[in-house]
Amino acid sequence: MSRVRWLFIAACVLVCIVSVPGGGDPHPYASDQPITEPKLFGEGVISTPFDEFGLAFSQDGRTAFFNRSVPRSNLYFICTSTFRGGSWSEPEVAPFSGQYWDFDAVLSPGGSRIFFGSDRPVPGRSKRDKDFDIWMVEKTSGGWSEARHVSAAINSDEDETFASAAANGTLYFVSGREGGREHLAIYRSRLVDGAYQTPEKLKGPVNDPENWSLEVLIAPDESFLLLVPYGRKDGYGSFDIYVSEQKNGEWAAPRNLGPKVNTSARDYSPRISPDGKYLFWASERGFEPPKNYRDLFVRTRNTLNGWGNIYQIELSAIGLGGKR
Repeated sequence: MSRVRWLFIAACVLVCIVSVPGGGDPHPYASDQPITEPKLFGEGVISTPFDEFGLAFSQDGRTAFFNRSVPRSNLYFICTSTFRGGSWSEPEVAPFSGQYWDFDAVLSPGGSRIFFGSDRPVPGRSKRDKDFDIWMVEKTSGGWSEARHVSAAINSDEDETFASAAANGTLYFVSGREGGREHLAIYRSRLVDGAYQTPEKLKGPVNDPENWSLEVLIAPDESFLLLVPYGRKDGYGSFDIYVSEQKNGEWAAPRNLGPKVNTSARDYSPRISPDGKYLFWASERGFEPPKNYRDLFVRTRNTLNGWGNIYQIELSAIGLGGKR
């Protein structure tokens, strides 16, 4: 099975929205103590024995979006949960989701837009099975708008799988427009007078074959981007998170973020906190070989059972400096 096909195996993905009440610290994810080593985030609520990834926050840090998957299903959908009366509500399907594969929600700087991938049909066209495009919802006074196909400039006849926006509106995304899933590459499209311009494929080693990635997360100031190559020889596992820094308009060769972030397990789905201080990412680390069947039974029902969980660390602890 090719690495591309493996990555597109069906999973039922819940993009859960978790809200906390107002007051107190403006960034509830923040810590009074330095977080210089990987820290499991939200155990029991966000990090659970299920499979979680893709944690992102609203600008005030009080609404969290994350993906939860159920393997070998045929639907991805977005759900919401709010904090009321001291407990989390039963999740509900978001009004812009529920019928198609919707996944990889990423908030724009400022939190006014959510970009996500979906195989839903484009208005005026017949639906193509598992043809992924970039869609968007915008924040309104009443919640979130109807989902909108981002732009014909962004979306091609091939897959577009992940999008993140810089502070100036430039959209970075992954596309197979030059040959399908076996030729996915990173592109960017500048936002000019409210319209996305013709995408340009990033030049340099970020798009070398060894850096093939389904994900690209741009720093708000475009000083660096994060990507998740598969199977690099200098990696710690099959999927590791790498950084490419932009200097004088050129993207440097990606470097591994090191053993605090990457392990022999799968490490992926990076996000930067709204205050620019923390990296959040998903990792399948932590499962220890069982001593016997009873031990196996117990371990597979714990949080660290080999499925994805969310981790947090300060960017400065991995050589990426402070606020971006």
